[in-house]
Amino acid sequence: MTQASANKVVPSWLKVSDDSVIVTMKGAVNIGGLLVDKLTMRAPTVRDQRAATATANNDYEQIEINMLCSLLTATEAEIAALSVRNYNRLQAGYFRLVEEDEL
Repeated sequence: MTQASANKVVPSWLKVSDDSVIVTMKGAVNIGGLLVDKLTMRAPTVRDQRAATATANNDYEQIEINMLCSLLTATEAEIAALSVRNYNRLQAGYFRLVEEDEL
């Protein structure tokens, strides 16, 4: 383990496993018509990446939103309605699923 990874701490609002993350939101959010305070995001596949990229016209932000919608089973409107704080938490969870950072 490197010194950099030894100093990294998983935030209390993030539970990481090999195939998913559970992200605790700051307050309840509306997903699928339900108010929830935790979202489970499954690990992405190459198929997910290809589908997210196919309709985004090289727009990185749209690729990211497409990917989150797929992995959370959420709509684009539901993702757009999130606070920036909660969106940042989802981004952090996604990062943990795709990077090999020893956490």
